[in-house]
Amino acid sequence: MDYDLGEGPTALRGRLRELISDEIPSDFRGALSNDPKSNEISDRFCRLLGEEGLLTINWPKEYGGSEADIWSQTVLREEMWSHYEPRGPQYYGLNWVGPAIMRYGTSAQKEVHLSAIAAGEAHWSQGFSEPGAGSDLASLSLAAKRQEDGTWRLNGQKIWTSYAEVADTCFLTTRTSRHERKQAGITIFLVPMDRPGIEVRVIDSIMGKGHLHEVFFDDVVAYDEEILGEVDQGWEIIRAVLDYERIGIARYSRSDRLGNELWEHMTEHPELLRGELGLKLVRAIVRTRIARLLSYRTVGRLDEGTITGGEPSVARLASTTLDQELAELAAEVVGEDALSNDPEGPLGGFVEDAWRYSRAAGIASGTTEVQRLLIARDLASTGSPS
Repeated sequence: MDYDLGEGPTALRGRLRELISDEIPSDFRGALSNDPKSNEISDRFCRLLGEEGLLTINWPKEYGGSEADIWSQTVLREEMWSHYEPRGPQYYGLNWVGPAIMRYGTSAQKEVHLSAIAAGEAHWSQGFSEPGAGSDLASLSLAAKRQEDGTWRLNGQKIWTSYAEVADTCFLTTRTSRHERKQAGITIFLVPMDRPGIEVRVIDSIMGKGHLHEVFFDDVVAYDEEILGEVDQGWEIIRAVLDYERIGIARYSRSDRLGNELWEHMTEHPELLRGELGLKLVRAIVRTRIARLLSYRTVGRLDEGTITGGEPSVARLASTTLDQELAELAAEVVGEDALSNDPEGPLGGFVEDAWRYSRAAGIASGTTEVQRLLIARDLASTGSPS
């Protein structure tokens, strides 16, 4: 594989950095932060990206995209994640909601949802996990039952639901029938979050305010036209979505930024580079390069249509463990200053934030254990590493 992304992606990287410099405050820590203006900043930035055709850069023009290649999309992902994801919850739209609707949706669903995502005006929540079905998504039980009048009634609970408090629509997994194979009988609904019977409760967490929620569905009405794909055939969509999601966040790019900032900090204090801390940093920088190359290989094979089942998990596992390694190292290097959020402090006051986010890295989109299980299954079925 050629790792020179070419003139187009390189020019795009420069333009994105220019927009971020002009529009995003230097102390921005992502949407849904303790700063009440963070959501406003994120929404404004998404609309700007939409106006420039950059929010859904690789989508077909008929859906509001620019038909850029997959490497331009990769550059977009890298720049967004390394700058604390200024798209906020709207990154869901580009990474996996939009692609899923393009692949499985009806003409009406594409018309309604894709244009809003491309314009930077759509907020989605992911209604997957339940109290009894976290990483084992196939064990979900939120019930969708068809009524005599042809509508559906939804009853049950989702948990950990990211962005539920600000979302317009929920990408909701439901149980429409039961079979010996638990993956059968699952149906996806695209449900407006303001529908009567939906209750959202915030879950306090180390991620900060507004990141996690539990959502209750009490006799919520849904309609056939809100079903994505076919009734009882949702598992195929879930698998596709998880692959989109696992390669949709360039986690290694934020680790790369943190590693570079650590290097600059430690070279200003040469005593830190000598001994164990310096060795740990060099190892982390090497692993950052490995994580990037594994992700590039996955993206390349996805583009070629030659990707295997375990490859997204290999790339994700490399990035999430790297997240935690660098966050731990940064906290060790700056000591008690790791607890400071002062932008003028060591590493811009982002160490505590990086550490908190790294805790979630091994859980979101499937736990570390689940990723290893998927890799093992791929090895067992193919007889060779991905």
